[in-house]
Amino acid sequence: MFQDRVSAGRRLAVALQDYRRLRPVVLGIPRGGVVVAAEVAAALDCELDLVILRKIGAPGNPELAIGATAGEQLVVWNHRLIDELDIPQDYLDQAVAAQNREVDRRRRLYLGEKPAAALRGKTILLVDDGLATGYTALAAARAIKAALPEQIVLAVPVGPVETVLRLREEVDDVVCLLTPKPFFAVGQFYEDFTQVSDEEVVATVREQRTV
Repeated sequence: MFQDRVSAGRRLAVALQDYRRLRPVVLGIPRGGVVVAAEVAAALDCELDLVILRKIGAPGNPELAIGATAGEQLVVWNHRLIDELDIPQDYLDQAVAAQNREVDRRRRLYLGEKPAAALRGKTILLVDDGLATGYTALAAARAIKAALPEQIVLAVPVGPVETVLRLREEVDDVVCLLTPKPFFAVGQFYEDFTQVSDEEVVATVREQRTV
């Protein structure tokens, strides 16, 4: 059990100390993951950035994910589903462009004009406040691979063992502090799991920059 995301981030940072010498880039997944990631970045004295994901929905069914984007050159597709639904390329181009505009808007909201961190050849610590189905982390990891990092380490305080095992096949390593059973939701393992606002993300990033 974790007191809150700050406490979870500090405990996670202890488990990640071996990566400090590699000068990793810490990528937090908004919103809750940013609070955890900021603690990791501060403890390891390394760069903090965000990976902002947007789901790409199917035609006429926006809740059915056919892909996800984290910005230019960071797009992952479910090609099997796209082929099954016979989705035309024009739709894909327009959908990813629209979602990339939203990624850009959110990035400016959270980070202002700060350029995205260089990921090529770097060790990436991909941080969230927990795993459930793992889809968000999976999409983030696959998108980040397009930037050709040296390695991707998924780091979370808590997640179900089945999800952790599945994600180990997608990244170079997974650091997960707790894999409890039974597992119903990430929030059950936090005393305080209050939703994080956009304003808190902005404040967290700004404070980490001044450390």
